[in-house]
Amino acid sequence: MSVIATAGHVDHGKSTLVKSLTGTDPDRLDEEKARGLTIDLGFANCTLPSGRHLSLVDVPGHVRFLRNMLAGVGAVDACLFVVAATEGWKPQSEEHLQILNLLGIRHGVVALTKVDQVDEELLELALLDLEEHLEGSFLADAPVVQVAAVEGPQGTGMEELRLALDELISAAEAPVSDMATDAEHSSAGSSVGDPEGSAETQAGWADAEARPHTATPRLWVDRAFAPPGAGTVVTGTLTGAPIAVGDELILAGNGQEHQVRIRGLQNHYQELDRIEPAARVAVNLVGVGHNDVERGYVLIDGGRWHRTRQSDAELSVLPGLGHPVNRRGAYVAYIGAAEIPLRMRVLGANELSPGDKGAVRLYFDRPIPLVPGDRFVLRESGRHETVGGGRILDVDPTVPASRAEPDLAVSRTVAERGWVDVEQLARLTGRSLPPTVGKWIVDPTLLEAMVVSLTEEVDNAGGLGLDVASLDERQRAALTTIEGIRIENGRATIGPVVDPLADHPWVKALEAEPFAPPGTGDVARDEVRELVKRNLIIESEGIFFAQAALTEARVILSEALGNQPTGLTVAEIRDLLGTTRKYALALLSYMDGNGMTRRRDDLRIAGPRL
Repeated sequence: MSVIATAGHVDHGKSTLVKSLTGTDPDRLDEEKARGLTIDLGFANCTLPSGRHLSLVDVPGHVRFLRNMLAGVGAVDACLFVVAATEGWKPQSEEHLQILNLLGIRHGVVALTKVDQVDEELLELALLDLEEHLEGSFLADAPVVQVAAVEGPQGTGMEELRLALDELISAAEAPVSDMATDAEHSSAGSSVGDPEGSAETQAGWADAEARPHTATPRLWVDRAFAPPGAGTVVTGTLTGAPIAVGDELILAGNGQEHQVRIRGLQNHYQELDRIEPAARVAVNLVGVGHNDVERGYVLIDGGRWHRTRQSDAELSVLPGLGHPVNRRGAYVAYIGAAEIPLRMRVLGANELSPGDKGAVRLYFDRPIPLVPGDRFVLRESGRHETVGGGRILDVDPTVPASRAEPDLAVSRTVAERGWVDVEQLARLTGRSLPPTVGKWIVDPTLLEAMVVSLTEEVDNAGGLGLDVASLDERQRAALTTIEGIRIENGRATIGPVVDPLADHPWVKALEAEPFAPPGTGDVARDEVRELVKRNLIIESEGIFFAQAALTEARVILSEALGNQPTGLTVAEIRDLLGTTRKYALALLSYMDGNGMTRRRDDLRIAGPRL
């Protein structure tokens, strides 16, 4: 299923054309029927000669209802552009074409309507006028079909129009990456973006396997209502990924979020359990009342979208605008079906002149789920005029506006943050890429510096090696990538495998004097800790004993307490071990703590582990 929108001046026959194509009158409101004027969005569908299914969003052409028009074209990739031969190119023809250009729509068919109402000379003039106005736009090479859409499907040119729409859908469904197209646009003269297109490749990312992040659904709500007995139903054009009955999603809008569950799905009145993207969908929701939803809300997988109140973007100012664009103005952005008030700051300059393209920072009045590459139209509500439009470049800018140089490059996003979790990167850039270290994608310069530092630390740690527990999570992940470094027993070492603690002389000295152990002397602290960790020695009250001392003490006390189960005094134990009171108490403290002995008044009796 594919979705396209109509566009064109008021009363040029858009709704009549849709009705002739589909058999459905898209004007559903009583006021629309009474006035013969499209006010709000209308929806219809048909089957094309190839068998493909086509959904049409019919938009109003009157300037007073431009907001509704913008809501209808925000989520489509192609259009049916309508111009009447009787009137030719009109103001809303121009504004609608500019809006479609700003939204990055790349495919379309042009219908020259009402050709039965003009003579051949006027028809020829209308075709020349149309060619002149479409020159340089994405519709410059689009097929122009002459139609007279009388009531019913047999009007003049209707079969040719159906064939042209079939070819249009085939072209629109071609697997062309939005990111690739954006890169082409950037390299074709934009100072914003990644002009070399090679930064990620040089960094080892964004290889041929990388694709725009399309693994998560998003549906901008263009209508919400409550049919009898059905609860809340929202409609919109699904993009990104399929949705299914039972899915739990987030419905976000006006700064609020509702946890909802899909109870039912319809595509043009057909009940479905699952629906693929690029389709018109009616979604029956559980978890929100229809009075709490309005046009501009968005249905998303909440954990996979970054909600932003501040974004950097590329703005193209319309050439015909009568003044420069700067931070002064009451601006509104149209994204998807949403209308979002915002403040704006031009980056790197004070203003943009008509026809200019430059970077801006947008400050939205509410959090919205966006991804780089999303298109928007910017209007100035005080002057009631379309200022320009463009695409989002960064949904979470970290660099101050005075120094920001945004583009679509993943390498810039990573460089500005250093370390980025791959799931966070997908939310921030719309790109799903494999990690470079652990679960992160790391700026190469930063990673190289960390590798050098860690190598020096391991080298300076001596034969015992570096205690890995002393490192943070990122350092431990980077350590595993360094060639020549081994990690054993929680220690990182470089060089041939040699255990510096094997046959340690201090351990031998402790074993030689089990109950009168020598102190640590010049033994390094790290070595002492590691010997304790390996259970080669034990520590009690600051005194270290060989493990053999504990074993021998257990044997001696087990035999003595077997003969005298009522208990032994410390003095008696001291004499049995042939040691001093200090060492005897230290050993007994360790044995008490491990259940080998148990203290009863001034005596020691056998514990459960003796």
